[in-house]
Amino acid sequence: MKTINQKVILLFFSFWCLFLTAQPSNEAVVGTIQGKVIDKNLQQPIPYATVAIHDGADKIISGGISTDNGDFSISDIPKGNYTLKVQFIGYKTYSQPVEISKKNKDINVGTISLEEEAESLDDVTIVAERTTIEQKIDRKVINVGKDLTTTGGTASEIMNNIPSVNVDQDGNIALRGNQNVRILIDGKPTNIDATQLLKQIPSTSIKKIELITNPSAKYNPEGMSGIINIVLHKNSNIGFNGNINLGLNFDKNARFNSSIDLNYRAGKVNFYGNYGNNITKRQNAGGVFRQDQNYQTDFKFLDNNKSHLFKIGLDYFIDDHNTISVYTNQNLFDGLTDGTTDITFFNNDQNDLSQRLLSDSDNQGSTYNFDYKHDFKKEGHNIELEVDYNVFESDSDDRFDFVGGDGSFTSYNDLINNERKNTTINLDYVNPLSEKTKLELGYETRLRRTDNDYRSTLFANSKYNYDRNIHSFYGTYGQNFEKWSYQLGARLESYEVEAVFDGVKIFEDDIFTVYPSGFISYTPGEKNSYQLSYSRRIDRPGLNQVNPIREWSTPRIVSIGNPELNPQFTNSIEANYTRKLGKGSITGGVFYRIINDEISQALIENPDVEEGQILTFKNFDNNSSYGVEVSSNYRATKWWSFNASFDLYSQTQKGVVDNINREVDAVVYNFRLNNSFKATKNLTFQVFGFYRGEQEGILFKTKPFYFVNTGARYNFLKGKGTASINFNDIFNTMRFRFSANNPYPQNGQFQGETQTVFLGLSYRFGSGKNRKVSRKRRDNNEKSGGGIL
Repeated sequence: MKTINQKVILLFFSFWCLFLTAQPSNEAVVGTIQGKVIDKNLQQPIPYATVAIHDGADKIISGGISTDNGDFSISDIPKGNYTLKVQFIGYKTYSQPVEISKKNKDINVGTISLEEEAESLDDVTIVAERTTIEQKIDRKVINVGKDLTTTGGTASEIMNNIPSVNVDQDGNIALRGNQNVRILIDGKPTNIDATQLLKQIPSTSIKKIELITNPSAKYNPEGMSGIINIVLHKNSNIGFNGNINLGLNFDKNARFNSSIDLNYRAGKVNFYGNYGNNITKRQNAGGVFRQDQNYQTDFKFLDNNKSHLFKIGLDYFIDDHNTISVYTNQNLFDGLTDGTTDITFFNNDQNDLSQRLLSDSDNQGSTYNFDYKHDFKKEGHNIELEVDYNVFESDSDDRFDFVGGDGSFTSYNDLINNERKNTTINLDYVNPLSEKTKLELGYETRLRRTDNDYRSTLFANSKYNYDRNIHSFYGTYGQNFEKWSYQLGARLESYEVEAVFDGVKIFEDDIFTVYPSGFISYTPGEKNSYQLSYSRRIDRPGLNQVNPIREWSTPRIVSIGNPELNPQFTNSIEANYTRKLGKGSITGGVFYRIINDEISQALIENPDVEEGQILTFKNFDNNSSYGVEVSSNYRATKWWSFNASFDLYSQTQKGVVDNINREVDAVVYNFRLNNSFKATKNLTFQVFGFYRGEQEGILFKTKPFYFVNTGARYNFLKGKGTASINFNDIFNTMRFRFSANNPYPQNGQFQGETQTVFLGLSYRFGSGKNRKVSRKRRDNNEKSGGGIL
């Protein structure tokens, strides 16, 4: 099986051959060898095949690679007897003797037909059996395998399996214990709220997840704890290829999901498209008991959601130096929520109150992307222009019914329309000034327009407009030595924001900021590597944090934003160490962050409601946090392998509770262990365990919990088909439990449908000869992101 390292070595080998080709010959007689490389079975050209000329001692004299049409031509070959070798991943090596002489200087070997290796089909069509973790200089890459315990789930469910990432009972995602994180899809921002977006993406559509905890100046500086980039599968194999997945997940309610990925690659054109859907019905219930007032609040919500994700794209390889790519993503969502909130007073039932919420919502996110890349003659020297435009439109109709213990009845409707438009233009230039140095320059414009229209049968109607313009320029410079490498960079940004509420400008700001970054890497040998990095980042308030329109409410609590929030800045430094073992690897890291003008939640008294409170946001003084992370991959035996990770974070949280400033020092830790057992060539079992320790927050203290997931998978039809089954949360322990003393004593718990059984089937088809498409994956993140993808 060809590994990623083998592919890199082969690519490096090809470039080395090109370098050798350019060397002058001292022989008086030089010749040329040309020909064409094709697939023996498909009778189609094979581009980028490696062609090398070897002497009698098997030393490479010259070489090159085939073009898009499969043609190759190697010139300036000295007089002599040689062996011509042609190689391409997944094919048997072809070789034949050739002789350059005065009478035979120009040789045409004709058409060379490469034959597929016996096991190559399995090598290139089967997704990795297990998840692996790779530590790079500026990010941690989780290559998502066919993990049985996440098959049939969504991106939200797969996140709890990822080191350093946590998802709470509401679907809110946190990186290193902090929810100020940017979510990207294929390196692009989204207008869809991250919580909703992660619940819409099928786990089978995910290729890998990148944790960029200390991004360089090339990346947008937004996201205090960093960036989570979800990379979806994109096929660029020769010929017609596809993958189909079907699944059923059920507990109290059934959840269906399916996806199909297709592509057709011929010559200079690659067409690809995929479709995924989730049809889910899910219940979430819980309760809170308040001791001082002796009453119980019970919640019960049933979500019935349907989402559809489409992606269609085209790559056109104009020639060896120019490529054009276009794609569009369309995300359709339709959701219905039926929820009840019952407040029961045990000493006075006249104060009892019941609220019913019936929410009907739908939204559509659309992304349109254009990319042009020009490669200069010098390897690695290129310029690239990318334009990305996405629109998100949503409508929700929320009906609230209130019934009092005295028989009173109140009802009203909220109608909310939301529209967001993002335009992003990137221009990037990369120039390897020498074999050891590289310069990167770029310019970016981000324009965001947000319009909210709120109408109610009880409260006053309102409109809210929030516009942002960001213009930035970045530069990075790096050098590589034998064991050392470094990169220094800076990003300069101009940020303009304007907020208008009911026709009145309530906030505006214009900020110019410099964001420096630096990376140092030391690799003393093949087994050990060290990284040290620094970056300055910003967390700009998201729409939900600044929107003065009521976001949600219960009989006692109302959530609204604060338009006057200032951005918070973070200076972050981290160090990582990776040790490669004979059967795996282990990575350890530490980080430290200093946060200025921290944004945090505030719970204050609501003067309009008896015993009521308002949940909003405020800026606080400076803060700091630190943490330790350890992750590993190890194949203990031929039949048992595992991934394990441990993370611990210490942070000081600040907030306002009942108009009193509170400060809490908390330590949070998590442990994950994923075991894979190979019973036979085609049958695999998996067991995943997770433990989260106790966590104290501003409003409440959450109790520790754990869960265990299991699964089995069987491959058939020579690996093209896969049947899988998994049983998640087998001990029914995945519960969110909490207690609090401020602003009043209370305790409670929530639990969704976590004890689920999944049945799935997938089938792969096609020729399976891979040719990689090189295109950047850029971070253009926005706070509450949108469009899909």
